Amino acid sequence: QVRLVESGGGLVQAGGSLRLSCAASGPTFSSAAMFWFRQAPGKEREFVAAISASGGTTYYADSVKGRFTISRDNAKNTVYLQMDILKPEDTAVYYCAQGMSRNAYARSYAYWGQGTQVTVSS
Repeated sequence: QVRLVESGGGLVQAGGSLRLSCAASGPTFSSAAMFWFRQAPGKEREFVAAISASGGTTYYADSVKGRFTISRDNAKNTVYLQMDILKPEDTAVYYCAQGMSRNAYARSYAYWGQGTQVTVSS
């Protein structure tokens, strides 16, 4: 059974930065694409970023492009989300998800983490 544990959330002022981590258990991490999603109060969960199993392919939601960077360390079974130039509208619970394939564009998810809260004050 794969377990995903997010960390690194917190309270930050607008314009600041945070780095989220998602640590995965189990042997399948390095063969799976990884994703970050977020859900703000009263809104649906939305896609933020994706990275292929090798790390060679990444893509982002338009709302975070140029400000957020997804990366992974397969030796540590961890995926990261570096968030810069944060805005109040980035406030949400951030979730990581493990994909069912190596392909970052295949939107199928096998496992989800429990989420970490990010709050950006104006």
